[in-house]
Amino acid sequence: MAKQTSDDKLYPVKSLHDFLFELDQEWNKFRNGTLFALISSVFLFIIVVWLILRTRHFGLGFIDFVFFIIAAIIAGYSIYAMYSQYRFLNKWERRLGLLVHLEEQMMSEKLEEIKPQP
Repeated sequence: MAKQTSDDKLYPVKSLHDFLFELDQEWNKFRNGTLFALISSVFLFIIVVWLILRTRHFGLGFIDFVFFIIAAIIAGYSIYAMYSQYRFLNKWERRLGLLVHLEEQMMSEKLEEIKPQP
């Protein structure tokens, strides 16, 4: 690790390019994780609803029925929250992609300006 002098300032990222590159890589992990959680929550919600409908056949009491209703409400809200998160990630992924593309275009233009003319 390099020794920091009094003139050096500590910045959270080395450059805007590094920041955008790291953000782009992590973004896909979050979006895919949200999609997986959304699908698994829908599956669990279907199971809970099925259990609610089957409580009469299992001979379970009123308390069990109330528990399944509460579980269905919590699972439903969880699905709603994850769907909202997935929509948010998709919306901002497009914007981030445009920003990364603009940054690459600006860097290539700057490099062309710097190239020595023959």
